[in-house]
Amino acid sequence: MSQSIIFDMDGTLFQTDKILELSLDDTFNHLRSLNKWSKETPIDQYREIMGVPLPMVWETLLPNHSIKEREETDAYFLERLIENIRSGKGALYPHVKEILSYLKNHHCSIYIASNGLKDYLKAIVSLYHLDNWVTETFSIQQIESLNKSDLVQHIIQKYNITNGAVVGDRLSDINAAKDNGLVSIGCNFDFAQEEELSQADIVIDDLMELQTIVLTLA
Repeated sequence: MSQSIIFDMDGTLFQTDKILELSLDDTFNHLRSLNKWSKETPIDQYREIMGVPLPMVWETLLPNHSIKEREETDAYFLERLIENIRSGKGALYPHVKEILSYLKNHHCSIYIASNGLKDYLKAIVSLYHLDNWVTETFSIQQIESLNKSDLVQHIIQKYNITNGAVVGDRLSDINAAKDNGLVSIGCNFDFAQEEELSQADIVIDDLMELQTIVLTLA
């Protein structure tokens, strides 16, 4: 039986860590230039909440700023992320292209479900030609609730998915799998947290482990 594998993007396929601090520094330097920030860049605080939708990020990092200021900051941050991606400062995780090729050659349907915004995801997919293997990339912007479980449900309904797995590094990915009757595969990568991974059905340290795991999903 063919399988459907739904991947998270940040911290799962794409090494967001390589551009995150750089882009966040760019953004908070911009805020400093506007006299809207005076402290250090809150990179550690962002790491803790990595994986939540961006509106929630700015509510957390800029609790005393107006909604308009958060929206302006969000737009600037997105610009910096995309520019840093396009200039080659990011990277895929080891073996991403190999495992995507393997899965497609073994008749798996591949999708991406991300809390990232459309333009950001498009920049990554385009630069690394992920659409050679990925059927469709979905952004949290497509779901009013900003809930990863609802986004995965949307994919399942659109493509009539009956079995498969969600592969990701955070609890939102694990819950998205469980809420939709799919296998949850936790990635023990940069942003992963042990207490969250403990709730996954399977935990991997390298994407190539999916070669054997996918055979057991039927």
